[in-house]
Amino acid sequence: MNNDEVYISRCLELAQKGLGLVAPNPLVGSVIVYDNKIIGEGYHHQYGNDHAEVCAIKSVKDKSLLTKSTIYVNLEPCAHYGKTPPCADLIIKHNIPKVVIGCIDTFSEVAGKGIERLKKHGIEVTTLVLEKESRNLNKRFFTYHEKKRPYIILKWAESQDGFMAPEDSLHNKNRWITNEETKSLVHSWRSQEDAIMVGKNTVLKDNPSLTARDYFGKNPLRIILGFDKTFESKTLLTDGIKTIIFNSSIENTVENIEYIKETNPSSILDILWKKKVQSLFVEGGKHVLESFIHAGYYDEIRILKGNVYLKSGIPAPKVPTNIKWRTTKYYNDKLLIGTIDS
Repeated sequence: MNNDEVYISRCLELAQKGLGLVAPNPLVGSVIVYDNKIIGEGYHHQYGNDHAEVCAIKSVKDKSLLTKSTIYVNLEPCAHYGKTPPCADLIIKHNIPKVVIGCIDTFSEVAGKGIERLKKHGIEVTTLVLEKESRNLNKRFFTYHEKKRPYIILKWAESQDGFMAPEDSLHNKNRWITNEETKSLVHSWRSQEDAIMVGKNTVLKDNPSLTARDYFGKNPLRIILGFDKTFESKTLLTDGIKTIIFNSSIENTVENIEYIKETNPSSILDILWKKKVQSLFVEGGKHVLESFIHAGYYDEIRILKGNVYLKSGIPAPKVPTNIKWRTTKYYNDKLLIGTIDS
């Protein structure tokens, strides 16, 4: 790595700390370097709070050094007024002579305008340093703005012999495939995404909460595909947490439950996009997962492979052929994370 790549890499490390906290804003980290030493750094902590560049500049003890420093940021500084003033203007105000950027912000309110403003004020700008890594960090943000839909993660657990659950899963209480430790991992995943989705059969069989209760973090918006009249006694409709039910017959809002009369996957994703849902975590069941796979609506697949054999039961979905897999161990379970091989 050259120096620019080292410092952008540090920006990415810092930015990652805001995962699950800054949406709909992107994940951004920033460092300020003088004489080959970091004299300030920061990241966007929470939506509505200071952006990364603001935090980095505030952290510099001797502000006189800013006029001889380089500021690094993994995403193009904003040039518009939102919850906070433009970061490009702050850089100009402090006469920072050089800016190094990981990737361009394709959000229409920015989209090169930040870079243009910096250059107009005589600031040297270097772009596309660790561009692939910088775009990957903000895959949710870029998918939302470029594809006009949420970033979609499909997740399921399966046995060593490829089954999601015993055949009689409604009455079989011993249904856990993975270890207890893995539950905390899944809840951490939930806290990182804007919304979580299951089908009505999962609600009927499991009566899930779909929260991040076993991990410190926010709860995602809960989404159910389909409706059943027995839902009224289920946790998802009685715990007071915001839930959307897409169905074929009801259009109504009752307290925290919003019923939307829509079942077409493409239309559902369009509705979620309009509701500013940047990421969707699809947990099942089999029919819902396969409907997303067959429609081509997925960006990432996560499979937790437990150390058990079921011998029979509900087969796990067949994975697409355009997926590149990375495999790791998690306690006694195996974790497979797949992304589209482009």
